[in-house]
Amino acid sequence: MTVWTFDEVEHRFHEAAATSYRLPAARVAGYVSLWPEIARQSWEGYADERIVLRFPATPAAVDRLAETTQWLQWLSVEQRKLVWARARYVPWRAICEAHHCSKPTAWRRWRHALTLIVVQLNGQPPRIVEAMPQHDAT
Repeated sequence: MTVWTFDEVEHRFHEAAATSYRLPAARVAGYVSLWPEIARQSWEGYADERIVLRFPATPAAVDRLAETTQWLQWLSVEQRKLVWARARYVPWRAICEAHHCSKPTAWRRWRHALTLIVVQLNGQPPRIVEAMPQHDAT
C-alpha cells in the first residue's frame, strides 16, 4: 500500500489536466461530406488556423486521468472547481474572482480540498502530534 502525500496528489491533478487537454475533441455527429479532402502543399498547411497539433495521450495517462477524476467525488462542487482550476494553472486572481474570496482564503480552501483527498487515499487521518512519553510522578 502506497502512502500518498500532498505533493503527489497535486502532481497527479496537474498530469490529469494535461492529459485531458491531449484527448481528442468531442464532436457531435453531423453531416459528412463525400468529397475527398483537399490535398494541400506543405507550405499551405501553415496558413490554416484550424489545424491544432497535439500529441495524443498515452493509455497509461488516460488510466491515471480516470482514477484522478474519481477522487473528485469526495469533494463538494466548489472544491472540485477550485482543485481543477489550479490543476489547469488558472491564475489565483481569476480563481478569487470566481469564488468571491481573497487569495489566502482560496489557497487555504485548495489545500484543505487536497488534504481531504490525501486522507481518503491513505485511509486514516495524518498524525499531527506525536504521543508524549508518560513520566512516573514519584
